Amino acid sequence: MAAESGQQGERKILAEGKFLRLVHDNGWEFAERVNSSGVVAVVATTDAGEIVITEQYRPAVRQNVIDLPAGLAGDIEGEEDEALSRAAERELLEETGFESDGMTELFTGPPSAGMSSEQVTFFRAGRITRVHDGGGDHSEDITVHLVPVADAWDWLTEKAGPERSIDPKVFCGLYFAR
Repeated sequence: MAAESGQQGERKILAEGKFLRLVHDNGWEFAERVNSSGVVAVVATTDAGEIVITEQYRPAVRQNVIDLPAGLAGDIEGEEDEALSRAAERELLEETGFESDGMTELFTGPPSAGMSSEQVTFFRAGRITRVHDGGGDHSEDITVHLVPVADAWDWLTEKAGPERSIDPKVFCGLYFAR
């Protein structure tokens, strides 16, 4: 019989790292996001009608992943109460070199509800301006792609393959970019 919504079971922490905790609860194993106040993803488009997309190597899947600009909120020491909209602005600038004149919250949802407690809040960037090349912080090596929204589906299909995956958030972002 399936567990009812909200049913509490015996909870056991199996392992914990800096930003993830592996939990066993009511017969289920999953990862919890810790030491951050949330996760953000940004849908940004240029005046020329291009969606801003990132690409970087992800060790968990052992390949490059094409994604939206995204990241953790509240993960910087001294900034633990960082607002999600501020994290979205910071991640957009850090990863892509674009500044936005504001962020509009779209929705929040779980990207992998069977595996993680993580909830991603999507933002739509206002008018964007490029102020540097992007590429991420000292621990990242991000490639920025500007892809015409009208051609994005074909571009993504062409890029997907054995050495590269497409994060499903990109397809969600395309919906809002149109």
